[in-house]
Amino acid sequence: MVVRRHGRRRGVVAAAVSSLTAGLLATGCSGMGAAADERGSVDEATAAAVVQRAADVLARSGSSRARTSMETATGGTRVTIRGRGAFDYEERIGRLVVVLPQDAAGGEEHQPVTELLAPGALYMKDRGAGVPADKWVRIDTTGLADGNLVTGGATDPLSAAELLRGAREVTYVGEEKAEGGVTVRHYRGTADIGRAAEAANPHARGALAAAAKGFSDDAVPFDAYVDEQGRLRKVRHRFTFPNSGGQKATEVVSTTVLYDFGTGVKVELPPERDIYAGRIAVPQS
Repeated sequence: MVVRRHGRRRGVVAAAVSSLTAGLLATGCSGMGAAADERGSVDEATAAAVVQRAADVLARSGSSRARTSMETATGGTRVTIRGRGAFDYEERIGRLVVVLPQDAAGGEEHQPVTELLAPGALYMKDRGAGVPADKWVRIDTTGLADGNLVTGGATDPLSAAELLRGAREVTYVGEEKAEGGVTVRHYRGTADIGRAAEAANPHARGALAAAAKGFSDDAVPFDAYVDEQGRLRKVRHRFTFPNSGGQKATEVVSTTVLYDFGTGVKVELPPERDIYAGRIAVPQS
């Protein structure tokens, strides 16, 4: 695979998001929650501890289904990329089918892109850009300037949860009802990517370390929704980075919703013979 690089790493992030809109580049927490309900509020340190443990609780949860969305505005047009799939948190592997909205990238209906997510790697099939339909593209996420937080059109659940290890200035908003009538506790704060990279599990550390260098601002505002068992049910991150030429900064809002915990998940990574080794056409930003 050949990827065009810019003079600065943040330029790669902006190019990746631009390419998405052009064609997808072609436990212990429930007790805290109860205390919060009794008092009606919770202090910052306690709230931060709840969300910082989200990745560990998720890893113990086995598996779940996932629904994702990534929204960005380019040239005055707001585009939302949606995905559905499932993840095995013990094996740290998942599968998503990501769909661009019709007419979002030039007036044509776009083939859904199948993505497999594994530690340090993103596999994509039916992504276009000159790749044969029966081949997969493999991307080293530790080499992406955003650590694949936005490049793939979805923030995978494990990365989203690991990013919360860098949570700071966290406030407890209150109780809400999530999908299926599940009671969740809403927390709001800012995640420091650099701090998250230092605290992350080894499988996520490289990608987050890359993202810490790639974004001009480490601070990522988030809203996290945690159920009574401490499991992350929904998280929304707002990534912002500058554009070249003095253009207004681009904001990408990524939302991950988790449900059906314990669902059966079977994901097999493609064999080496099915990995495309040719040059990939990359739209110029």
